Amino acid sequence: MTLQEIAEELVSGCRRNSCKSNLETLYAPGAVSVDAADAWGFGRTLRGLDAIRSKHEWRARATEVSMGSVMGPFLHGDDRFAVVYEARGKRKDTGESFDRREVAIYHVAGGKIVREEFFC
Repeated sequence: MTLQEIAEELVSGCRRNSCKSNLETLYAPGAVSVDAADAWGFGRTLRGLDAIRSKHEWRARATEVSMGSVMGPFLHGDDRFAVVYEARGKRKDTGESFDRREVAIYHVAGGKIVREEFFC
């Protein structure tokens, strides 16, 4: 897949709420995910598809999202793209509300996402 195809498929999958299939088809097994802060208790850096998948699954179980949007993709050169995410909701365990906007930068090599970085 080309950078543009990967970027468009990732955004389309997010809009369809099929992030799990995005992980399986678009990410390299050794992909790295870096968050701006350890807001969820996983640490800032996760290595490998299994760790990234666990973060996604935990977040789906632990939060209730009332509004979400995805903007992009915004291509940069031949190996990166950005996506802007917005979400409102609450943590199920505490009832604490959240209102997040973040920019994600995705790095692509060999036709797969190899690194994602989130900026809030």
